[in-house]
Formats: sequence, C-alpha cells, structure tokens
Amino acid sequence: MYKRQRQYLPEALLIENIGVFRNGEHIFVRVTSVDGATGIAACKPSRIRDILPIMLNRVIPSLIGEDARDIEYLVDKVYLAQSNYKWQGLPFWVATAYVEIAVLDLLGRVAARPIGELLGGRVRDQVAIYFASGNRGNSPQEEVAYLQSLIDRSGAKAVKCRLGARMHYTDASTRRDMALISAARRELGEDVTIYADANGSYDVPMAIRIGHMLEENNVAFFEEPCPFDHYEETRAVADALEIPIAGGEEESSMRQMMWLMDHDVHQVIQPDLLYFGGLTRSLKVARMAALIGIDCTAHISGGALGFLYMMQFASCVPNIGPFQEFKGNTDGVPVHSASSSLQPVDGLIDIPTEPGLGVEFDPEFLSGATELLSEPR
Repeated sequence: MYKRQRQYLPEALLIENIGVFRNGEHIFVRVTSVDGATGIAACKPSRIRDILPIMLNRVIPSLIGEDARDIEYLVDKVYLAQSNYKWQGLPFWVATAYVEIAVLDLLGRVAARPIGELLGGRVRDQVAIYFASGNRGNSPQEEVAYLQSLIDRSGAKAVKCRLGARMHYTDASTRRDMALISAARRELGEDVTIYADANGSYDVPMAIRIGHMLEENNVAFFEEPCPFDHYEETRAVADALEIPIAGGEEESSMRQMMWLMDHDVHQVIQPDLLYFGGLTRSLKVARMAALIGIDCTAHISGGALGFLYMMQFASCVPNIGPFQEFKGNTDGVPVHSASSSLQPVDGLIDIPTEPGLGVEFDPEFLSGATELLSEPR
C-alpha cells in the first residue's frame, strides 16, 4: 500500500480469518480483520469449484495473521510460500486474485476510500465500455445484427467480434471472417470502434492475411492472432502489420509480460485481472506499459463481479485505452451501489465512489451463506 494512502488506515490491520462461502449458486471470499472489519470478493462459481483446494490449502494459510496493508508484499509472499511458484498458472493466480480483491475491499472499507484511491489515486469517475460478442459460426449478417443490438441497448461506441474457430481455423471460418470484417464496418458505420479477437486461431500467414483486411476496414486492434504461447509467431505478425496487436490475457508470469512488451509483441497489453493474480500485479503491468507508451486494457474473464473489478482498476490507471470490456452482473450477484447503477448509459458507466469495491451485498445473502471447507489432506 502506498505510503500516502496509509494515512487513511490504522497502524496495523491484521487478518484474522479468510473464508469461502456459498449461498445457492453464488460463492464469495470474506476476509475478516482482528478488529472485525470485513472485505468481500464475489467469485465466478465455475472457477472457484475447480480451484477451491488451492485457495484453501495454498493461498489462505500464508495470509492469516499478516498486515492487510502490505497486500502487494503479501501477494509475492504467497507466490513463494510452500513452493507455490511451481504451481504458477491460471488456477493458482485466480485463487490468489479473489483473496487479494477481498483484502482490497477490506482496506477500502476501513479507510473509507474506494479501492482506486488506495491504489494510487482515482484519475476518472466514468468508463467508456465496449461489448464483446462470443459468437462463432453464425452468419456474418446475423453477427452484424447482434453487434448492432449490443450498441442499441447500451449506447456503446465500440464492439468486439470473434474471428477464426478458436485455436484453429477452417475454410468455413475463414469465409465467415472475411465477409464479417467488411460487413461489420459497412453496416455499423465509421463512427463505431471495432475490435477483433481471434483467440489464437491463426498461423502466421493467415494472421497476416486477415490482419491486412482488418487494416483496410479500420479495425482498432487485433487480439490474439496466434496461439497465446506462440510468442515468436505473434511477433512476426506484429512486425508485418500496422494494426495494434493485443494480448496477454493468458499470461501469469510477470517476466513474460515484460518480454512481450520489451519485444513489441503486443501494442495493447491485456492482463486478466483474475488470471494474472489480481489488481496489484496488473497495476505493475499497466505502469510498465505506460513507460513505453502503450495501453493496458484489462481482460475481463467475466462472471460474478468481474466488471466491477475492471471499473476499480480503470479508476486509477491512466493508460487504460479508449474503451473497456463490459460483461455486467450476468450472475445476478445481490449487490447495489448508491453512486452507480452499475449499468452503462450512452456507452459510459459510473465507477462507484463508496469505500472498497463500492458496493454493498444484500445482508440476508451474506447471513444465509455457508462456509466451504477443504477436503482432508
């Protein structure tokens, strides 16, 4: 925690308990200090079911009794404890991220400040959003109509379409890609920002071919043209094209993030706020990106309150880029904010100003939850 933000906190804020709770389909992490203050992070149920033993057995034990104000240090401590560095990857870092976000919520509540203010200071109160389609296989005409519906319902000025067949491509997917790219620009108009995400579908020649077509149609970035761990191939695509290449959502290594930026593989860097281990690690990536003059547009893995974690991240990062992905509270987590509807209006969403994450959970939802315990070791 930054020294100037510690003025809002007591001299110590020791963690007494961290529990994982379920109420129906909803799962959340609750951190409690020795003084009885709490912080909560809602979890995507399908993620937490798979990683619960890691969270309970490898992440939580290293944090009990620690000072919550040292959250950046504590994330590094967890990584080293019990040789957890050997477990690095999505399961370990998602488990860490949910606990970290709950700790940040605790800190914000105690400090009576929103998380973004504690993580360096708020630089904006609203976020311009884009909606991402998850569709593949439908016709170009159907997809353009769907993209238009996303714009109509939210006022968003940007959308993202999917290309390829996800980690591979076929003749049919390529025909769809080429028709969709030109149809989207023609039908949506020049005033709409269009992003394209291939989810690692192409080899280098096809990525370059598709990339040139994206350039001709003024698409703003080309996300994951090649498989995410094909670093040299992605760099070859970036070198051959003018369109910015976006990526980084699958990365869990800080050193690898540095390599991707140092070698100009990505011109838009996209740490996933959960996959990469939380807000404090992702902030480090944003600061590195700022030093070389590129945007850090966080990837949102969706579910639970992922959109809210994005908003708090965006509130304190200057170089987030023009639009942020918005998925909304699709799981229906029972929260409310007095300062934000948590929904976009004319393509903008207000970032909550209340302490912590800026939302309150339904008290009956919290009191009716049962704690999840690890299996015997």
